[in-house]
Amino acid sequence: MPLIRRMPKRGFNNARFGEKYIPVNLESLNAFDDGARVDEALLRKAGLANGPLRQIKILGSGELKKKLTVAAHAFSASARAKIEKAGGTCEVLARKSPPAAQA
Repeated sequence: MPLIRRMPKRGFNNARFGEKYIPVNLESLNAFDDGARVDEALLRKAGLANGPLRQIKILGSGELKKKLTVAAHAFSASARAKIEKAGGTCEVLARKSPPAAQA
């Protein structure tokens, strides 16, 4: 058997350092009133952003029919364009870092 197949397959993996987001589609934001400010707390209360992840990303799937001020940690390019086209604004929140490990 070749040496490369006998060696253990371990090494550097960048997966734990990647940023993970809760995805929220633009179409689901039509549930809020016109002119409302949609932030993380309101999305969680409405059940649109569930789970243990701490950051939210707005995706551009669907059409937005209301003028909203949306505050999230990240926006896709199409979501940002559709929100601004509807007369709303996008506020980028500071990204939350993972809790520091206790020494």
